[in-house]
Amino acid sequence: MKLVSYLVKKYLRFDKSQPFITISAILAFLGVSIGLMVLIISMAIMNGTAKEFKDRISTMSYPITILPTSLDQNVTVYDLAVLQKKFPEYTFSPFIDSQVILKRGKELEGAMVFGVDFETEAKINKIIKKALTQSDVGNRYDMILGKGLAKTFYLQRGDKVTLMFTKMQPGGFSTIPTMKRFTFKGVFDSGMQAYDNAYVYTAIDDLRRVLRMSPKSIDGIHVDSPHPMEDIKKIQSFLPSYLGVVGWWQQNGNLFSAMAMEKKALFIVLMLIVLVASLNIISSLLMTVMNRRREIALLLSLGASRREIRRTFFLLGSAIGGAGVAFGIFLGLLGIYLLSHFDIVTLPADVYMTSKLPLDLSPVDFWSIVFGAIAIVLISSYYPAKKATEIDVLETLRNE
Repeated sequence: MKLVSYLVKKYLRFDKSQPFITISAILAFLGVSIGLMVLIISMAIMNGTAKEFKDRISTMSYPITILPTSLDQNVTVYDLAVLQKKFPEYTFSPFIDSQVILKRGKELEGAMVFGVDFETEAKINKIIKKALTQSDVGNRYDMILGKGLAKTFYLQRGDKVTLMFTKMQPGGFSTIPTMKRFTFKGVFDSGMQAYDNAYVYTAIDDLRRVLRMSPKSIDGIHVDSPHPMEDIKKIQSFLPSYLGVVGWWQQNGNLFSAMAMEKKALFIVLMLIVLVASLNIISSLLMTVMNRRREIALLLSLGASRREIRRTFFLLGSAIGGAGVAFGIFLGLLGIYLLSHFDIVTLPADVYMTSKLPLDLSPVDFWSIVFGAIAIVLISSYYPAKKATEIDVLETLRNE
């Protein structure tokens, strides 16, 4: 080990006679470092973006939703009472929904209206809770609109908007859509245009009255639970056959599957950067081996074992690549710290839901990156080390 340690230190020093070998080693070190830094920051951004989407979507899509399994079935307030008694640790919010067309002046816009109990809805929907604190909802036929809808109609608090429902009612010799004027009392901002441009909230009793529904009938129940992915199984096993349950991740499965696939593809592509950088380690070590052929042959002839020579060049490559990995980790974590604590990169909030770059580096991703980079470095160091032991000692000493 003394011989191996001596040779590794010697070959790591700058060689004035062969400066290109040292430059190649430095480039390999920097290539691994920069590649690892980019990979760490990119994974943090991907995780942060996915987490931001999940937070927004899970809030407006609700953790768990209970719905009838067929069109001829209904959820009732009796079902709600039974569920509240069985699962007192969960929060249940009944709702009625309907498609509508909003009309004000010449402007028309399609939307989805939800009739909810604002008191219980505020417990499971922080967006609506915030909107209620900034509005004075309380009178009959008051409503809260998404930010996009309110901007489309240039609404001021107290303005009237006509809602045209899909349910028909008799009128003269034909049927006409059910229409009712509601009063705009507040606006919610979820940060996602898909919801802000399409959702309307009003009191459940008001909407039930307009649609002429039974006082005991509801369209579904929103459920808030601490662990929805596990709790959904408990609720499903308790529900009768005419009721079904769906989680927010099931309603948006395609989106999150696409994001997961994009994350895997990005990981593979950026790991290839580290792989390409490690090729410089191979070339640097091969040049060192070719430049030190006479020295290696002399060491072998004086009693050094081929195992010691192989270990020397393997440790040499591992030292260059390992230093690059360590420096890359430092740069990556430093970059995440700077991006999360300083407004180096700002985003348009109306497009990306936040003006700050979302960052979240999970331990699984971090260690996958580290172990992947170490594996590439070790593999890249093995081949030149093996080639160093294949030198023909007699041929080399005779000719060189």
